[in-house]
Amino acid sequence: MADIQIEKISLNEIDQLQKIGRQTFQETFSEVNSEENMKKYLEESFSAEKLTSELSNPDSEFYFAVLDDKVIGYLKINFGDSQTELKDQKSLEIERIYVSKEFHGKKVGQLLYEKAIEIAKIKKSHYVWLGVWEENHRALSFYKKNGFVEFDKHIFRLGNDEQTDIMMKLKIIN
Repeated sequence: MADIQIEKISLNEIDQLQKIGRQTFQETFSEVNSEENMKKYLEESFSAEKLTSELSNPDSEFYFAVLDDKVIGYLKINFGDSQTELKDQKSLEIERIYVSKEFHGKKVGQLLYEKAIEIAKIKKSHYVWLGVWEENHRALSFYKKNGFVEFDKHIFRLGNDEQTDIMMKLKIIN
């Protein structure tokens, strides 16, 4: 797609982050989860307080995908102790790549993914890892296509629903 820019997000863009975060999560998962669980998750995970804390963390970074001054997706990566699990100093976690539904299939996710890999290489990460809901076949296919392999599973809580995430890894450095 023409002229999609990947831009690092600053704290003064929290409203845009909150909006695209809630929108894309809802678009991706609302059909297969209860309204109550979705509402609880969106309120907690995308509260101004939580996003302020995440944006202020030096070991987490957010990036917008922008087309014609419109935010159409975003990326969240974590290093070191800010990783949700492994906390390996030699790894980078892709915690979120989300793209507005109207831009699915237009390589926006690939651009965000490539930004994460570029940062992993700059930081000399040995590998990149992530968790993907086992029912999110589109995302699983995307990561497999990009060379990720399954190495474990973990539980992700959405409200009162326990869901299984497939943990995947991509080796960067030998």
